[in-house]
Amino acid sequence: MTMKSSVRRLLPFALAAILAAPLAAQTPPPPASLPPEIDLPTALRFALDHNFSILQARERIRQQEGVLVQTRAAALPNVALNSQYQQTDKSLQESFGPGAPSPNDQSWSITLEATQALFAGGKFTSAIHSAKAVREAALYEMQGVINDALLDVRTKFYDVLLNREKIKVQEQNLQLLEQQYKDAKSRYDAGAGAQFDLLRSEVAVANGRPPLIQARNTYRISIEQLRQALGLVTNPAAGDQPLNLTGTLDYTPSDFDLDSALSAARTNRPELLRYARLQSSQEQNIKVARADYWPTLDVFGGYEVRKKSFSNDLDSTLDGWLVGLQSSWAIFDGRATAGRVAQAHSLAEQSHLTLLNEQLSVEVEVRQAYSTFEEASELVAASAKTIEQAEEAVRQAHVRYTSGTATQLDVLSSQVDLTTARTNQLEANYNYDVAVAGLRRAMGQADKFELRE
Repeated sequence: MTMKSSVRRLLPFALAAILAAPLAAQTPPPPASLPPEIDLPTALRFALDHNFSILQARERIRQQEGVLVQTRAAALPNVALNSQYQQTDKSLQESFGPGAPSPNDQSWSITLEATQALFAGGKFTSAIHSAKAVREAALYEMQGVINDALLDVRTKFYDVLLNREKIKVQEQNLQLLEQQYKDAKSRYDAGAGAQFDLLRSEVAVANGRPPLIQARNTYRISIEQLRQALGLVTNPAAGDQPLNLTGTLDYTPSDFDLDSALSAARTNRPELLRYARLQSSQEQNIKVARADYWPTLDVFGGYEVRKKSFSNDLDSTLDGWLVGLQSSWAIFDGRATAGRVAQAHSLAEQSHLTLLNEQLSVEVEVRQAYSTFEEASELVAASAKTIEQAEEAVRQAHVRYTSGTATQLDVLSSQVDLTTARTNQLEANYNYDVAVAGLRRAMGQADKFELRE
């Protein structure tokens, strides 16, 4: 068999190995634009595809999938195509006397060899189970990241709605103050009002403008914070994309009890499920470490083509099959295996303690979230009728001031109370909606959406 024909026989195996290599990851498409009007479900779905914390968690799952493939590879047959060519200086060659074949200075060989592990003390099986558990832990980690990210989006969405309504409250307050100033000026011009009342109303109008300016700035900042939570990257060519949010901070009663919340958290919280899988992985790693106490046994076989040793013709070849067994047993390794087993036991115990600590943390988190929910419920109930009473107080103050039975201070005080009441109701509704979302997240019952592949 010539060298060219031998290489031609082995070439398909080399091509198959190249084609089996994974293709390079493609560049992800640019983020999609949001619709002109954005409601809360739209914002949540957009965040699932573009929030950077979620995207990083998805990449960690792909990383663990690669680790699992790598771990499985040790238990599968390994096929290798090895080749070598060597040219030796003639000064290094020895002569075997008259009549002996002349030494040659060139040699080459091509070997296709397959190796399969037959026994390794259970190392490969335990390692695969450990890698699977770590991958499942990564899935639970991603679910936890999604829950946190969607809660952040929901909270910042509510922030925008709250700050937008606060602008309206301050605008209404400024309109009342300006109307009061006009009334005071009309009374002063007609000779029926005091200059002190006119000055006081003018100062009240001036004092009413800074809160409105601050409210508008707070609204703009909340828009940018929501943009970051969504993962909405600005396209330099298109400029900033305005976020036109739809929705209101309405009060929708929800019913929770502490015992059910704690039970749901123990069952559904992805953090607890993640640490449980990590503990299982560490327990499998103990078996992996113990496997080094046992011998290993591999079977190998292949086909080799090489140049004849006593021929100067490069096309003069030998070829044939080879098969065999190989085993290794570390009878004494200086107690290195015992050290690895001890480390694996310690890591498993640490994982168990971490799980117990996380269970306590989740329980405390649920209790705090439930307490916040109860407080928010009470605040909503307390502020329910305050606005109606404050609006009636402003109306009566104006009537009494017009009839001369009340002072301008009474009118201004009632307007301040109305502004405070409106702000308190907005904040009460906001705190209640956020508290409900936070309690559901603590229970492991956050927003459920499917990720797009």
